[in-house]
Amino acid sequence: MKIIAVYGSAIVEPDTPHYQAALEVGAGLARAGYAVMTGGYGGVMEAASKGAAEAGGHVIGVTSERIETFRPRSPNPWVREEIKYPSLRERLLHLIDHADGYVVMPGGIGTLNELFMAWELVRLGETSFGPMVCYGEYWRPRLAQLIDNHYIHSETTKLLHFADTPQEIVTRLQNLVDNE
Repeated sequence: MKIIAVYGSAIVEPDTPHYQAALEVGAGLARAGYAVMTGGYGGVMEAASKGAAEAGGHVIGVTSERIETFRPRSPNPWVREEIKYPSLRERLLHLIDHADGYVVMPGGIGTLNELFMAWELVRLGETSFGPMVCYGEYWRPRLAQLIDNHYIHSETTKLLHFADTPQEIVTRLQNLVDNE
């Protein structure tokens, strides 16, 4: 079974549009036959996990002792397989190296770290290629500054894809992942 990593904010609440979008993404990925892998905690991670679990999918949560020491928390209740690492660095590398594709939902510093690290490792060939689909309404304008000012080479932008709805994210990943 192929695994799709879903990155996004740990702090979005269930009554927000981004939580609802992540819920739909998780459900759509599970219905398409993918396992869903997240950082295992709240916000977007919880929403994608819940959506996948409720659709009958396999949910992997990659957690970190360091995060739990810094801010006590437990994995969200929809995680069926927890993989725990001592450090944030090890957690991040697992989320990158063990995914066949990536969904990047709205988020802050942690999500930026996941996006840019995965993007760079794929670009440099340090991890196998996995298509990256970013939630367009959020990411397009944020990344446009870097692209428009030539801080990111145009060849590198070909590794990123954008989709504006949860269904479009799932469809785009199906086309990219299943045709690799």
